[in-house]
Amino acid sequence: MARSQIHDEGFISAFVVSLTMTFIVCAGLAIDGGRVVAARIKVADTAENAARAGAQALTDLRTGVPRIDPPQAIRLSQLYLRSVQTQGRIEANRVEVCVTVSAVEQMTLLRLAGVDARTVTATRCAQPVVG
Repeated sequence: MARSQIHDEGFISAFVVSLTMTFIVCAGLAIDGGRVVAARIKVADTAENAARAGAQALTDLRTGVPRIDPPQAIRLSQLYLRSVQTQGRIEANRVEVCVTVSAVEQMTLLRLAGVDARTVTATRCAQPVVG
């Protein structure tokens, strides 16, 4: 019996280390994954609100076919983005306003596995609606 105990030395240590690393990675996926999802939702919400703000720059209302004033739409979208301390790319034409916002989310536990950060990006567009 003494001989089999000698051959098994270190097996439990390797198993415990492997199990611990597995638990850390799973916790990292849950925690950091949740943070990335939350960041994606926040970025999408910001882009959507900026696009809506820009789409309020309407002209030709009396004709029944409202059109967007692109320079004014870009200005209104920029004002909204500044108010929430965010930067983004804004494109506007006579029909719609599109805003793209990006953010970098730093990892906490997944950094131990070599994942430092994730960039989340969302593009949302808004159009005037008649009715």
